[in-house]
Amino acid sequence: MRRGLDQPGGKLPLFDRDGQRIHPRTIQSCVERGWAEPWFDNPLKPDWLVCKLTSDGRQIVSNT
Repeated sequence: MRRGLDQPGGKLPLFDRDGQRIHPRTIQSCVERGWAEPWFDNPLKPDWLVCKLTSDGRQIVSNT
């Protein structure tokens, strides 16, 4: 989630620094806790959950 602070609009990355896809369950857990929210649908990859940090998510990340 920390990497979302540096992304335009607070977008959560879909891949880690090594190029491995972040498990969708991890992203879904952030959404369920209110730390992230769906941002837009990707028509080329409809199974990808593109999300951005919420204000609560930004606060959590900033305090750790």
